[in-house]
Amino acid sequence: MDRDPTARPDPVDLITDQWAHVRPDLQTDAMAAFGRIYRIARTMGDRMEKTYARYGISRGEFDVLATLRRADAPYSLSPRELTTTLMLTTGGMTGRLDKLERAGHITRSPDPHDRRGVRVTLTPAGLDLIEAAVGAGLSVQQEAFDALSESEAAELNRLLRLLLGATSR
Repeated sequence: MDRDPTARPDPVDLITDQWAHVRPDLQTDAMAAFGRIYRIARTMGDRMEKTYARYGISRGEFDVLATLRRADAPYSLSPRELTTTLMLTTGGMTGRLDKLERAGHITRSPDPHDRRGVRVTLTPAGLDLIEAAVGAGLSVQQEAFDALSESEAAELNRLLRLLLGATSR
């Protein structure tokens, strides 16, 4: 793939140029794309972690609170539903829930429909926290996304959706 002559070279270009020098037989377009995706994800992950830290939570704890918030009122799910949605082990989920419960952001109570089950529910303080944290996180993401025009942003999302589908098989 030819490089856009108007684009400034980035660190990934250096890597693919080095490969082209030592192994000109290699096709490195996929390496370049996934290298950029990885670097963007890592950089934005660090930014999100810093943003959520201002609210006293980690990214993992944010994920739990956000999942409960998306469940809509009364903002309640079973630990199994949370574990499945967040692709966590039960041990990993228990640690997050323990910390969020100690902080007063969630409660755990018996499931009225299953004697053996538990419901995890956002507290009013947890709801206030996630409302503020999600707004702050989206602001950080939008700041980066503003580097693209509206049509570029739409095209990027379309292409990433295709790529995600291809890698999820």
